[in-house]
Amino acid sequence: MRDHDDFSKMKGRKNPFIKQLTQPVTMHLDVDTMEYFQSLAEEMGIPYGSVIDVYRRDCAIHRRKLPIE
Repeated sequence: MRDHDDFSKMKGRKNPFIKQLTQPVTMHLDVDTMEYFQSLAEEMGIPYGSVIDVYRRDCAIHRRKLPIE
């Protein structure tokens, strides 16, 4: 940033696309599953919700299907 740049008078505005990026959901997960994702999150140093979201996104991108019988 240059010395003559003054951003103190700029007005900020919220991202108008933020609602399109994420959607809040409620899920019930068993204790073992939560502990698994929490331990992964602790190893990686990120929130466990982010770890779960990465797994869900990977499944959606690769169209993974569970072999449920």
